[in-house]
Amino acid sequence: MEQMFYTLHDFMVYSKGWAYTLMGAALVFYLGYWLFLTGRDEAPRKY
Repeated sequence: MEQMFYTLHDFMVYSKGWAYTLMGAALVFYLGYWLFLTGRDEAPRKY
């Protein structure tokens, strides 16, 4: 895919869109990582 930017505004809108996409992906990744770190097995019950 070849993308031509004719104006600075086109380039800024394109870059801004990718920045939001990457931030969303990073947020989902960190949420999964946080759940991985804080999740633990239930302690066995000792009666």
